[in-house]
Amino acid sequence: MENKIRVGITHGDINGISYEIIIKTFLDSRMLDFCTPIVYGSPKVGAYHRKTLNINNFNFNHIKDATEADVKRVNIIHCVDDNIRVELGKPSEEAGLGSFQALEKAVADMHSGLIDVIVTAPIQKHNIQSDKFNFPGHTEYLADRFKTKNVLMLMLSEQIKIGVLTGHVPLSEVSKYVTVENIIVKLKIIEESLRIDFGVRKPRIAVFGLNPHAGDNGVIGMEEKNIIIPALEEANKMGIIALGPYPADGFFGSASFRNFDAVLAMYHDQGLAPFKAQTFDTGVNYTAGLPIVRTSPAHGTAYKIAGKNEASADSFRQALYTACDVFENRKMYKKITENPLVNPKAPVHSSYSRH
Repeated sequence: MENKIRVGITHGDINGISYEIIIKTFLDSRMLDFCTPIVYGSPKVGAYHRKTLNINNFNFNHIKDATEADVKRVNIIHCVDDNIRVELGKPSEEAGLGSFQALEKAVADMHSGLIDVIVTAPIQKHNIQSDKFNFPGHTEYLADRFKTKNVLMLMLSEQIKIGVLTGHVPLSEVSKYVTVENIIVKLKIIEESLRIDFGVRKPRIAVFGLNPHAGDNGVIGMEEKNIIIPALEEANKMGIIALGPYPADGFFGSASFRNFDAVLAMYHDQGLAPFKAQTFDTGVNYTAGLPIVRTSPAHGTAYKIAGKNEASADSFRQALYTACDVFENRKMYKKITENPLVNPKAPVHSSYSRH
């Protein structure tokens, strides 16, 4: 199957569980039926983790570049220093540099059209920092590399999709980012992503308040009345079905999320705490708004269990499935919108020319 999706996988932090979840995912050979995995990392580090985990029925296929990828194997490209040292469960500068080098190579190959999607294994946000990587995380770095001004971290599960207005922002600074303009921008990204990336025809989006009890009619804050409600009114005029603001605690407590296609939370933990409480082992982090497809497991490096053969690959596997699904959905959406029988505004291409 030559047209399988080429999945670029960055190895993340070598001292965490990244190689464990990658190897465990592809121990199931059926994964190779629909994608060609290309790991950006280190064959030496991969072998170290395989031996530590005592996994004998798995091997990486070493290749020099993505053009050599074998569609029937789990391929790996060497991206880091030969002398890089694995120190399981410990953050290190070496591991941070290795995380960046793998990410940089995968992004370069995406720009060159050598891979179709990117799945990023977890990094440690402190040790990856350098003069070349000065970002809070993957999301901001990818937005910069793909020259995208507005993106959104969208957490996905079978039950719910949650986006955050302010991602990796200190809580003390959140309120200054809660503006009508920012809310509308994020709602546009969610609405478009739901339609194009996930095939939802008329998305319904719930929006949280900033304050406890969504401000309680101004008793506990005025952001809802002065900012969030006007933003929702403006979004509705644009044809975006966005409702709220809802108090986050009651919204989840009453399972109201089942009535919506997605949620926009005002800040990181307001959305991610309940999300991870429900779906920690299977959740996916998706970067909405990028011109390329990027997913990641919803968990971190898990240093405490690195090398102990205790890590679940479910979230990583789900991230891989999601990346492939979104890639196919985008292709389908493009095909439909370019069909003049479906979209009257689509350009008509003809092999006949008039003279």
